[in-house]
Amino acid sequence: MIIAERQSLLSGELSSAETRAQFMHVMGKVLREFDLDHVTIFAAPGPNDTLLAPLVLESTIPVQFVREFDRNQLLRACPVLPRLQDTILPQFWDLDPDNTASDFDWPPKMHALMRRFGLLMGALIPMNSVDGHRFFMRFDGKRAPFCQAESNELGMIALHAFDNFDRMRRTELANPNVLSARELEVLRWTAQGKTSIEIGQILSLSDHTVNAYMTNAIKKLDCVNRTQLVAKAIRLKLIN
Repeated sequence: MIIAERQSLLSGELSSAETRAQFMHVMGKVLREFDLDHVTIFAAPGPNDTLLAPLVLESTIPVQFVREFDRNQLLRACPVLPRLQDTILPQFWDLDPDNTASDFDWPPKMHALMRRFGLLMGALIPMNSVDGHRFFMRFDGKRAPFCQAESNELGMIALHAFDNFDRMRRTELANPNVLSARELEVLRWTAQGKTSIEIGQILSLSDHTVNAYMTNAIKKLDCVNRTQLVAKAIRLKLIN
């Protein structure tokens, strides 16, 4: 497909998405078109942030990667984020040891973790919301590095994607769906790392009932999994 045509089609589909589920479905098409594996949208870390999970708004990266990333306290060690304090330009990397163009000094634990999960190359694109907040859109894969034309095209598609995503985000903040007291209770224990079985024991509920409460909460807040639900609930100040 001609680059201009592909960019127009994907950008149009992203702009037409009305829910997060529809948005992520189209982002899946973007990943396939660029031979990528994962996309993540997360808030820019503040000076007191030490964990990645609470910052993630949407992601297809395996939950276990995020857990290990945070367990090893790697957010502060990431070599890409400091670069984005001084520039608005996208940052690209490649973990191929033969790639001499990469100038990021990866901590050994982060390098090993990314390689284990197949996050061998990628891009981090800074985005600014109209309400003044800063976010990043990250793409990961195990393909050859982007050529300049691909970098430019992906950057434009990412701008269209974030523009619509941010509209949905601000709408959610203004009109969050109300969770029941029991759903919030289950959510609070989930945020503390408890499993469904453990929460059931604490609240005298079956794990099936706990999972039902979680499913309802995930649907109400338009999330795709528990990790995203907890992160969104914290961001909406539904839980601490």
